[in-house]
Amino acid sequence: MEHEKCGDTHIFDRDISLAQKEEFIFKGNVAENWSINGNPNGGYLMAIMANAALQHSDKSSTPILTANYISRCTPGEADLQVEEISRSIQFNRFQSRLLQDGKEKVRFIGTFADKKNGCFIERYETKMPDIAPLEECIRIPVIPKFTLFDNIDLRLDPVCAGWMTGSLSDKSEQKGWITFRENRPYDIFSVLLMADSFPPPVLASQGVIEWVPTIELTVNIRNIPETRWLKCFFRTRFITCGLLESDGEIWDEKGSLVAISRQIAQFRKKRE
Repeated sequence: MEHEKCGDTHIFDRDISLAQKEEFIFKGNVAENWSINGNPNGGYLMAIMANAALQHSDKSSTPILTANYISRCTPGEADLQVEEISRSIQFNRFQSRLLQDGKEKVRFIGTFADKKNGCFIERYETKMPDIAPLEECIRIPVIPKFTLFDNIDLRLDPVCAGWMTGSLSDKSEQKGWITFRENRPYDIFSVLLMADSFPPPVLASQGVIEWVPTIELTVNIRNIPETRWLKCFFRTRFITCGLLESDGEIWDEKGSLVAISRQIAQFRKKRE
């Protein structure tokens, strides 16, 4: 299945659009086009909620965004409630709640900075991860019920793609390239989507497991990229007590840091 622009509107913009019902209440629709095994992608849900918060914020730079996933969302109508937490010279803070059938599904908090804060220093104490050239990477194919990959072009570095054929790694890492299949400029919303689109790093070392449901996801966006492709690196180091973390870095083709992320998820092994 191939998705394209809907008229002059990109499918992603259509799928995060909102209708304002009251000053701080919006109606949205969780689309089927960004799902993993039928479940709406967490970064996509964050994009909807960030869109609601930004309707009331006059600041949008270097956002720090966190979502807590309370219970499973399903494609369909959603209500969004926005609350202003604080507003200062440097930062605006909002929280959003996404509800379906009157039940809260996701709680979101966003901190947005003033552009005047500026980038008076740029210092990287680590290098951009070494990732194989685009043409050598392995594209994630279109998979039934995984509609995210109908709209996202994701290519894994061969060094971490062995799990797809049963060859496991001693490191829980995923890295590679990502972009929209139908080109679209990046913004806060699309970076949130990309930050949650790679397969969980734990698959590289543990193989295909039952499920890795996200409990909490935080994304700090440092720059809005201008290149078509993004280079991503995600690493899990600790799997304990049924929990794991995934630390992420997103870079543009020019070598500038786009975003960093941390995801806390459950680790559910397939039953023998």
